[in-house]
Amino acid sequence: MTVAATPTGEYPHPLPRPPDELDRLKAAWALPKGWRIVSAVNNTVIGYLYIATAFGFFVLAGILALLMRTQLAVPDNTFISQETYNQLFTMHGTVMMFLFAVPAVEAMGVLLLPQMLGARDLPFPRLGAFAFWVYLVGGLVFFCTLFVGMAPRDGWFMYPPLSSERFSPGVGADFWLLGIGFIEISAIAGAIEIIVGVMRTRAPGMTLARMPIFAWTMLILAGMIVFAFPAVILATILLELERAFGWPFFIAERGGDPLLWQHLFWFFGHPEVYIIFLPAAGMVSMIVPTMAGTSLVGHRLIVVALIATGFFSFGLWVHHMFTTGIPARSLGFFSAASMAVSVPSGIQVFAWIATIAAGRLRLTAASLFVLGFLTVFTLGGLTGVMLAMVPFDWQAHDTYFVVAHFHYVLVGGMVFPLLAAFYYWAPAFSEKPLSERLGKWAFGLIFTGFNVAFFPMHVTGLIGMPRRVYTYPAGLGWDWLNLVSTVGAFMVAAAILVILVDFVRNLRPTLTDAAGNIWKAGTLEWMENHTYGARSVPYVDSLEPLWAHPTMVDDVHQGRYYLPGTNTGGREAIVTSAVEAEPQYLMRLPGPGWAHVLAAFFTAAFFLLLTVKAVTIALACGALAVAMIVAWMWNSDPASVGRADIGGGIALPTYVSGPVHPAWWAMCVLIAVAGALYLSYVFGYLYLWTVAPQTWPAASALPAASWIILAAALLVASGVALSAAQRILGRSRPAFAILVAIGVASLAAALIVDVLSQWRSGLRPEASGHGAMVYAGAVLQAQVSAAVAVMAAFALMRLARGLLDAERRVVFDNLRLMWIYAVGQGLFSLLLTHGFPRAVG
Repeated sequence: MTVAATPTGEYPHPLPRPPDELDRLKAAWALPKGWRIVSAVNNTVIGYLYIATAFGFFVLAGILALLMRTQLAVPDNTFISQETYNQLFTMHGTVMMFLFAVPAVEAMGVLLLPQMLGARDLPFPRLGAFAFWVYLVGGLVFFCTLFVGMAPRDGWFMYPPLSSERFSPGVGADFWLLGIGFIEISAIAGAIEIIVGVMRTRAPGMTLARMPIFAWTMLILAGMIVFAFPAVILATILLELERAFGWPFFIAERGGDPLLWQHLFWFFGHPEVYIIFLPAAGMVSMIVPTMAGTSLVGHRLIVVALIATGFFSFGLWVHHMFTTGIPARSLGFFSAASMAVSVPSGIQVFAWIATIAAGRLRLTAASLFVLGFLTVFTLGGLTGVMLAMVPFDWQAHDTYFVVAHFHYVLVGGMVFPLLAAFYYWAPAFSEKPLSERLGKWAFGLIFTGFNVAFFPMHVTGLIGMPRRVYTYPAGLGWDWLNLVSTVGAFMVAAAILVILVDFVRNLRPTLTDAAGNIWKAGTLEWMENHTYGARSVPYVDSLEPLWAHPTMVDDVHQGRYYLPGTNTGGREAIVTSAVEAEPQYLMRLPGPGWAHVLAAFFTAAFFLLLTVKAVTIALACGALAVAMIVAWMWNSDPASVGRADIGGGIALPTYVSGPVHPAWWAMCVLIAVAGALYLSYVFGYLYLWTVAPQTWPAASALPAASWIILAAALLVASGVALSAAQRILGRSRPAFAILVAIGVASLAAALIVDVLSQWRSGLRPEASGHGAMVYAGAVLQAQVSAAVAVMAAFALMRLARGLLDAERRVVFDNLRLMWIYAVGQGLFSLLLTHGFPRAVG
């Protein structure tokens, strides 16, 4: 079949190309040399670093697991103390879930998505780099608490009251709360990058229907992060406020409830299982067709199944709380939902089996890891259905049966596919492929060792061994089972060692001389790639463009497609429409820099110094972090240079604003995060009313209505000032600046009036759960108001320098979106904290 170069069948660019075109492209995308590589923002560099760091944390968490298994190998063991075991247990789970699993799949997205989508890079390279450096610094400092006696010891789930200041003094729990809290912010930054990248930087012609399954899974993953992670961020904020100031969110005798933590934590925790699983399933959906030599069976049905899995996952959090006294009707609903989620997962499994049956599977190392995934994950799914049945869950809850189940799901559903991905995609990014011989040895060891380690735990749990114990007496029938599990754990460690040896011997990351498409795959990431991605951006008219058009690789490399050079002398990317992928805008991308690196370090320092109560230094680091963010954002809104020819008679604008600009999309996603955080707060506020209404004040004790009217009027005035500023933008700088200042001041004044009204009425945050929740709402409103104030100051600085006007207005458009949200949240807060108590009082 000949290449369909564009919808018209013509190539966008004729041959030969100008002799200096490629040189200018290489110069624009050149990497910093030596130690300055730290300042690089290319997705490939950040992807390499991200994956290496995540896998490093996996190895460290595995070492902790080996220490625990050694302690449990025999009864009454004194290899490690109870205190040390609790720290190891907490750190193992935390590192695996927060520092390995989610970052690893996000890292694969950062590395693969631009090449897979035919893009030069993701749309916000510095944001992606910032997310990585925050993760690296925060993760390393958090892990090092093990060596200085500051590690948390309350479990990776941090249940109150065990994690409260009363029962867990010291800074161990604070390191978990603040450290993990801001690492989750890093994950959200990555999710914003992925959502906008998938939706707006696909190659021309790559409609949503032609998008690879892995891109679909990363899009769904990022959407789930946006709505799930804010719940755990809110939980960490509330628990830290309780520990630091005594606000009783989780103290039952003062109107709080420890179960509120479980609701918030597991609303994040169970979707996280699918956040981990879905990208792994996407990797499998890319590997299986290539190794079977045929197209994926049921592509559209798999997309529907992926979306359904993401949707169902938000209705399963009570699956972890069946033994907490939940009403019977709720138990029935969540039990049914827990079983229903297996249906879309089953659709994917049968589609993979059908694809294998339709083709001829090559038994490579990657194929073996995929087959191992199918076996192990299916077994984990079957035990999941067992635990979804409430009577069985009551018997197996908090036993080693559950430990076996979630390791079968998480290791089977994520680690096996990730290892398959390493062996599959290594030739696309390394000078040499990984060793098939070592890969098969590693598979045999890990598959055997994993089942030897974890299958006996089902039996151990069913005969009564509880979770989270550091030792046990002899004679209970657990002795030999634990010894067998420990032997299996060391077999898994041997497999990882073999893989590490393979990496050292054969993995040679490169941006210019990769081994290439040795598997004869059909998707775009297998084209010849350099620091700038592919030489030109192809037109995509099928799911497997390299299979449909065998000469595409050569044509792309010769520069016959879109954007074979650089129009502005810098880094550029084509922004396409969200659904049909029609070219809309030529976006200029930033190059290497230090501001985002310093911003990451100062952000990490801010949170970590707060943990050890060094407030003054922490605030200084916070201010420096904001300053560095302003510095990196300063040149992110360059002036228009007219229109640029990308080929095929298409001339794209080099400046746009509003919904066409990717920054507008990013701000909408950020507002969705803020909204999810606030909705989690609303749930917590109403939940405490249901469990402790007696601690709420009578209607007569609430602030006078005049306070509410004044605060609402100030919020409306802030919105009016914004609207007026929008109308005169570009006409009068002084009037615009005055209106923005008035609007921000009104927003802040409304918050002050609200807090003052509650204080004057006698409500104190430390007195009751209700009071704590009211003031926590003020904290959330202060956060968005502060964001508006910083963004407004940034806009006014650009106005003063002549960089903001009616045409060059992306900064103001983003400010406007956040401002409208802040006013809306403020008005709803008044209705919730003043109106609801009156309605039910």
